[in-house]
Amino acid sequence: MILSLALALATAAAPAPTLERITFDEAVRRAQARAPAARIAADEIARVDGLLTQARSFSLPLLTASGTWSRIDHDRILRRTPPTADQLVTPQEQRGAAAVLQVPLLAPSRWATWVVASRTLDLTRVSGEDVRRQVALAAGRAYLGVLASGRAVEVTRSAVELARARLDFSGARLKAGVGNALDQARSEQVLAASEAQLETVQTGLTRAREALGLVTGSEQPLDAGPEPALEVPAAAAGEVAVDRRSDVAVARARFEAAAAAARYSWADWLPSLVATAQATHQHPVVAPSQPEAWQVQLVLSLPIFEGGLRVGQLQERRAVEREAQTLLDATLRQARSDVRLAVEAAQHQEAAFLAARRAAEQARTVLSLITRAYEAGATTSLDLTTAQQQSRDADLAMVISEDALRQARLDLLSAVGLFP
Repeated sequence: MILSLALALATAAAPAPTLERITFDEAVRRAQARAPAARIAADEIARVDGLLTQARSFSLPLLTASGTWSRIDHDRILRRTPPTADQLVTPQEQRGAAAVLQVPLLAPSRWATWVVASRTLDLTRVSGEDVRRQVALAAGRAYLGVLASGRAVEVTRSAVELARARLDFSGARLKAGVGNALDQARSEQVLAASEAQLETVQTGLTRAREALGLVTGSEQPLDAGPEPALEVPAAAAGEVAVDRRSDVAVARARFEAAAAAARYSWADWLPSLVATAQATHQHPVVAPSQPEAWQVQLVLSLPIFEGGLRVGQLQERRAVEREAQTLLDATLRQARSDVRLAVEAAQHQEAAFLAARRAAEQARTVLSLITRAYEAGATTSLDLTTAQQQSRDADLAMVISEDALRQARLDLLSAVGLFP
């Protein structure tokens, strides 16, 4: 009991933190820049770019240089007769340097690897854009969740104020001798129920703000600013809209990369030709070696038999290509279905919101009429309690319907590839 009271006093004494309010576009921008998934996608692009550089290096000239220094216990001399004919075989100390240049003149397999790696980088970049779209969609949903929760808090707080005013009125009537204890008890019941619901929706608002802060990579919860404009052009909601979707672009890029790997498999059967140039310097010189020397080689390699490696690679690549084609077809069907569903859902949710708004307006009208009748003594407190509850429920239903409409419009924008 004492601990609960202390916590309540501490909570009441602590000032409410001022939350940063951001716009819808700012929330999307922060999410795409700070969200862990987006940052990991950017690093993945850098990683695959590094793999492309590695694959390209095997098709470019290679220049290496080396230097040596060696020392042994003493000179190695071949003794002859007469002694003046002795020959130095290995000097005690020897230094040397060499430079080797390798130039691939014909390397079809390496060139094919280069091309496939380039397609893989394109796929990774498109996949990064799809991750950014998913992050932006999550940020948009979180932003709309804050708007809906805030609107629910406003509606519930209004109901609390109305219930408190009714309780004051019932208390005044009871003191004046024209009311009764039943009216006051019902007023207290409605006020308590409204206050409990207010605490619940405030918890939902807190969670929504925390979710918005997390999805945007912020250290603190964030509050939503103005309501975004989520209108979809009528011409955009067509079958061709799926071409703008990033998930379709990912599936198509994956198929193109797999098709390129299978298409260039013939390069594995071709020979390769490498030119090698080498220059050396040695000191001291031991006959018959020269202090400086160079040589040039052309090396032609033709793979003849490798145990079925290339056949297995071709079989694997063709299977991957067929899988990518199947995935692309499925993604296109899903995208077209998403567009049709999003269009229908947006239309139905708009009609539902209009109906919910009319119901809320009528419920407020009924509440106003019954309130005046109750104050004039023409109706009972039970009718007034029912009207208050129905008005509050209608307002909350309108809030839920309004949020569903925003979400449906956001889904439609995403389905036709116009968000973000």
